Amino acid sequence: MLKEKFRNKNIILASGSPRRQHFLRELNVDFEIRLKDIEEIYPDHLKAEEITNYLAELKANAFQDELIDNDVLITSDTVVWLNGKALGKPKDAVDAFNMIKEMSGKTHEVITSVCIKTVNLTTTFFEKTLVAFKELNDSEITYYIDLYKPFDKAGSYGIQEWIGLVAIEKIEGSYTNVVGLPTHRLYDELMKL
Repeated sequence: MLKEKFRNKNIILASGSPRRQHFLRELNVDFEIRLKDIEEIYPDHLKAEEITNYLAELKANAFQDELIDNDVLITSDTVVWLNGKALGKPKDAVDAFNMIKEMSGKTHEVITSVCIKTVNLTTTFFEKTLVAFKELNDSEITYYIDLYKPFDKAGSYGIQEWIGLVAIEKIEGSYTNVVGLPTHRLYDELMKL
């Protein structure tokens, strides 16, 4: 359906994430990947989806002067929200360990914002998913980090990896949102264009 709708459009995914690229391919739409090195810094007063909305729009605005009439740009940002703070991508293994340890035995929110930008329109939306982790011991956390090196993932984990199989007791909301792209919402928003 999307392939037909966007037959005369050029969809651009501004993400190096293999997971986001995979999901967009699975929606059966042709797209190209364009990357820009964006410093992902946001004002301190922003909270939860305000952070991801801001960063998704920041990434989109970096392409502002390059878009032409038939371009449809998609950018995205994901954070883990726990105890009133955002957990982004870890700096190193120690940071990753500390993040997972902090989530152990608790429920956190995964928030992903998506910005769709054309020459004439900018629309931003977000999804939240609740994820409950069981208690993890230190050796389980270390095993996961050593084996999967989750340094490119918000909150230092990928739900589709080993940790998702052994640590996640329950999710409420979109699974694809936790992986990094709420595909059901993206599909709906693209169909509205």
